[in-house]
Amino acid sequence: MALQPTINDVARAAGVSKGLVSLALNDRPGVAPETRTRILEAANELGWRPNPSARGLTSRRAYALGLIVRRDPSIIEADPFFSAFIAGVETVLADRGQVLVLSVVPDVDSEVKAYTRLARDKRVDGFLLTDLLDDDHRIRLIERLGIHAVTLGEPNIDSTFPVVSRDYDRGIASLTDYLISLGHTRISHVSGDENMLHGRLRREQFVRSMESAGLHYQVVPTDFSPEQGAAATETLLDSAEPPTAIIYGNDPMAIAGMSVAHRRGLRLPDDLSVTGLDGSQIGSYVFPALTTLRNDPTEWGLAAAGSLLRLIEEGTADDVALPPAELVVRASTAPPARP
Repeated sequence: MALQPTINDVARAAGVSKGLVSLALNDRPGVAPETRTRILEAANELGWRPNPSARGLTSRRAYALGLIVRRDPSIIEADPFFSAFIAGVETVLADRGQVLVLSVVPDVDSEVKAYTRLARDKRVDGFLLTDLLDDDHRIRLIERLGIHAVTLGEPNIDSTFPVVSRDYDRGIASLTDYLISLGHTRISHVSGDENMLHGRLRREQFVRSMESAGLHYQVVPTDFSPEQGAAATETLLDSAEPPTAIIYGNDPMAIAGMSVAHRRGLRLPDDLSVTGLDGSQIGSYVFPALTTLRNDPTEWGLAAAGSLLRLIEEGTADDVALPPAELVVRASTAPPARP
């Protein structure tokens, strides 16, 4: 296996000192323009890449971002959002020779210890804060630790950190209005974990849309897992007035609900219309293909990592508003069958 080129190799190729190469590669003053060009060309020809450990010793940076997730591992495994989100983050970091430190924890105590350990050991330069909670304790914790962060979504408490957000309200309103326009009057919502702001906000928008239309509705809260999505579907279909359409808090729960309906012999979408909310790619391959909202988790990862790196490197970063979630109509929704 070929050895990674070093600064010494670049210095020999460019015919200059190692110190001059270090100044040029770190974009510091004291190098003549033509010499800087010669050094950079030599580094490029040799395939030289910065060593994160060596950079950390001189800059006191870890060249790593932290992502701590407090969820059951089985929920993460079934939710395509996280893998696509991490792919977006890694795309940004790989281009810069940096890494992601991921930790999955079971409870609040473990979560606090993980944030504290990574920050105090200087193993990361900042955190990507997902699954925001009501009055989220992590924001104050990270501020006390004196480290950078970016939040996915707008917190409901004061925060000094940049926000990456996507407007879901209009998307959920358009989805609900679309089902109503098809003739559905009994529409239910299988909501996600309402301790998480995005789970609660999605439910609140659904309720507003149904109440503005003067229609009765049912809401069954879950933890975002397919297992609880399936159980909620059983509950709704066994109710005195089962829904003709169900909006699920994420696509994995919607797919689990479709499985329950199929097993009961229901015809989808004639007997039951089903929608998700996360726009996962897998939803386009189930039968019938899942109506949902366009979300693009990879875009979340790209934006969040880019914003956090700007904050770390420049000391400031603006909030990022991603394009609003848009309705994606597929084959899982149709007018309700006549009795």
